[in-house]
Amino acid sequence: MKVLFIGGTGTISTEISKLAAKSGIELYLLNRGNRSGRLEKTEGIRYIQADISNEADVAAKLKGHSFDAVADFIVFTEEQAKRDIRLFSDIARQYIFISSASAYQKPPASYIITESTPLVNPFWEYSRNKIACEELFINANRQSGFPITIVRPSHTYDETAIPLALHGEKGAWQVLKRIIDGKPVIIHGDGTSLWTLTHSRDFAKAFVGLLGNIHAIGEAVHITSDETLTWDQIHNCVGAAVGKEPILRHISSDFLIRFDASLRGGLIGDKSNSVVFDNSKIKRLVPGFAATTRFDLGVRESVAYYLQNKSMQVPDPVFDEWTERVLKAYDAVIA
Repeated sequence: MKVLFIGGTGTISTEISKLAAKSGIELYLLNRGNRSGRLEKTEGIRYIQADISNEADVAAKLKGHSFDAVADFIVFTEEQAKRDIRLFSDIARQYIFISSASAYQKPPASYIITESTPLVNPFWEYSRNKIACEELFINANRQSGFPITIVRPSHTYDETAIPLALHGEKGAWQVLKRIIDGKPVIIHGDGTSLWTLTHSRDFAKAFVGLLGNIHAIGEAVHITSDETLTWDQIHNCVGAAVGKEPILRHISSDFLIRFDASLRGGLIGDKSNSVVFDNSKIKRLVPGFAATTRFDLGVRESVAYYLQNKSMQVPDPVFDEWTERVLKAYDAVIA
């Protein structure tokens, strides 16, 4: 099987690339060539160096190629979706669009999420853009047979991405350091809303099972673990990985948004909602799929990676100061 990934080196896609190559797939990665570090020891991957936004250059470099499956991990807007339809309509037997489970109805009518749950998120532009892309691809499938498969990840993590309720622009290290130093960390709401976390290794098993899968053409499917945790449990697992009990401060999402309006989408439009995913469809499409990485064990790997790699230990004084300011203001209100 000959497969092309656009991107292929991110949190979700790195493990997919490793597994696809290991499985004997003839794998091509098309990217700008500046993020392949974690794939350096992976044999069997061919690279096409190009910027996907340069449509003419990409078309020229793909001339003469055809693929059993193409997956673009970096499509976020309708214009990018239209570009991919032009590029791959004639050379791909399957095209996989990576959407987002945040596209599902917010607030949800039911906490049990299936692929038929309505797609509507008035709170987050990112999700609305993903919905618009889905509609574009589905219409192309109906009108011209464009071989679309839609995949909706939820919160997927790996060793480079520690799942947290809140962190700054520079990543998770500052929150991890606060836990290590015995400083309080903020959790939206009361910490009891339900959340689903999926290790990228598990995600990869299902995703690779969709490649070239004729039963997945024209379908949308989410890929998640069956394990559900509260946000308190998530942070307690992170704390256990560093041997410290975290000091958890619960603050309402509305209060947090007053201090940073950009949080509205990620909180009201995503994390503050309890969601539990029905994974029967992916298990039907990929027989034998099961997520096997329990979160408390998976996050130990992530924390160990941060502690062992100085490059991950990026200070974020802006987020640290914001955290202290929010805590001080909240304490003043409830005093």
